[in-house]
Amino acid sequence: MDGTVEARVNAGRGGADGGPIAGVQIQQNRRLPDFLQTVNLKYVKLGYHYLISHLITLCLIPIMAVLFVEVSQMNPDDIRQLWLQLKYNLVSVIVCSAIMVFGSTVYIMTRPRPVYLVDYSCYRAPDNLRAPFHRFMDHSKQTGDFDESSLEFQRKILERSGLGDDTYVPEAMHQLPPAPSMAAAREEAEQVMFGALDNLFGNTSIKPKDIGILVVNCSLFNPTPSLSSMIVNKYKFRGNIRSFNLGGMGCSAGVIAVDLAKDLLQVHRNTHAVVVSTENITQNWYFGNKKSMLIPNCLFRVGGSAVLLSNKSTEKRRAKYKLVHIVRTHKGADDKAFRCVYQEQDDAGKTGVSLSKDLMAIAGGALKTNITTLGPLVLPVSEQLLFFSTLVLKKLFNKNVKPYIPDFKLAFDHFCIHAGGRAVIDELEKNLQLTEVHVEASRMTLHRFGNTSSSSIWYELAYTEAKGRMRKGNRVWQIAFGSGFKCNSAVWQALRNVKPSGNGPWEDCIEKYPVKLVF
Repeated sequence: MDGTVEARVNAGRGGADGGPIAGVQIQQNRRLPDFLQTVNLKYVKLGYHYLISHLITLCLIPIMAVLFVEVSQMNPDDIRQLWLQLKYNLVSVIVCSAIMVFGSTVYIMTRPRPVYLVDYSCYRAPDNLRAPFHRFMDHSKQTGDFDESSLEFQRKILERSGLGDDTYVPEAMHQLPPAPSMAAAREEAEQVMFGALDNLFGNTSIKPKDIGILVVNCSLFNPTPSLSSMIVNKYKFRGNIRSFNLGGMGCSAGVIAVDLAKDLLQVHRNTHAVVVSTENITQNWYFGNKKSMLIPNCLFRVGGSAVLLSNKSTEKRRAKYKLVHIVRTHKGADDKAFRCVYQEQDDAGKTGVSLSKDLMAIAGGALKTNITTLGPLVLPVSEQLLFFSTLVLKKLFNKNVKPYIPDFKLAFDHFCIHAGGRAVIDELEKNLQLTEVHVEASRMTLHRFGNTSSSSIWYELAYTEAKGRMRKGNRVWQIAFGSGFKCNSAVWQALRNVKPSGNGPWEDCIEKYPVKLVF
């Protein structure tokens, strides 16, 4: 999420200008709503709409299977008798042939082309960009931009954030005074994007000329020429590449970018697509004293990822995963949801990202919609029947009946929850009844790399691989939140026992994790 709220600010009432006074108290009582107890029936219907839209394909598969079984059980005499009957019945032959041709055509035309995740890479910044807590606070104090109340607020946020001492901030923020500039922001973008892409191309041996689709997402930094053009220029991609640059879409933009690439791969045959997800901190550090705009400073850190997708059947042999589902939820029509993560200027004219006090409730509503839509696509039939029957009983007979909470652990083997902040990870663990192992990748990614925005779900997947937990057939649920307000899910299935690729972000530190977090 764009700076998940980790704390509640009780600073008393200010003067006529509404400004806060000293004495900041941080409370950890902001929680997601118990969304699984208040399911809206229309979202269940939306989930089943996805299934109905593919009804023809679903019906054809069992019909063809039954026909195959029947034919396989026929002996030579049965086949001879069938041939003799059809030989003298031209109408039957024409009708059967027409049905078979029509059914095969419909199946081929409506069947989506498989999208394979060949490999991916996560950027890891050099050690000189590390920002341990003491250095972060000392540097913030020396800038002279923050008053004592703001410094105390940042200190308490850091202590309870779930971040460790090994996260990274850009070079411009290490200088005194800080030197954010367009040139420095470009340098940060180049280091992250090119670092991830160099590693991806090295691990896959794919040449830049083989890439037909490029999608780049970065929410807060959108220069001219675009970030996608910077990549095209650096790697000399071919002139007819289909490139896209997504801006202002928040921390869930990585899933949106994958969805866009997937749709393009349904149209363009035999090609590769690269999705680059990042965020830029250099020009988006807040140097004011408004509490709701200081939280992103404490959570966001340098990071980025590059993902190689393909629709080539030959890539299946070496691909790590196959894309199964993407479900997107957008709550932007609601004014509160639209403004809950909002880039603006404070009263002193300093720009930052403001986080609404309603952020957690809005995130819970978006999540409720998303997982209720996703449920019919991924849950076993037994779980769907229990869930749907109790929901109907609640709606028709007794409002006090609690809906059955589906066990998503039966649908997924691994969970990659966007590492936007500790509060959301904790609440998802509680509401979805997950274990500590299920949320371990998210917590450790937040601890080691901080909130890297849209790329955090890839650091989490890399953690699972580095731990040797990804087995053939395992299903992975990536779920991310973003401004707007959006909640998006991607479901992947492992095509083999997946091992981490070279130069992974956890390569030299995975043995240290998991670490015990104390707050």
